[in-house]
Amino acid sequence: MAPQSRLGVIDSLPDASLFMRKSISIHWELMFTRPLFNTADIAEQGVLLNEVSRLLDSKVLRTTLTERFSPINAENLKRAHALVEGGAVRGKIALESFR
Repeated sequence: MAPQSRLGVIDSLPDASLFMRKSISIHWELMFTRPLFNTADIAEQGVLLNEVSRLLDSKVLRTTLTERFSPINAENLKRAHALVEGGAVRGKIALESFR
């Protein structure tokens, strides 16, 4: 990245200090910050969720879910894990329904 750039992050960074030398701004995003800290703008959470719901309903956004295994048990957990370990998984794998 160029010096004095901006980096948006939605996950953790192994070593954020690597960006210090270039004075890169790091901007964290966590969708649960408002409810976790009951921020003054907490009503915006509902606005955002309603917009995401509208975009999903209108098929502008779509899920990255590609596989579902049910029920949640050791066998299906092993199947899902083997797919991830294989390195060819595209999208998300869901384990559903305890039985």
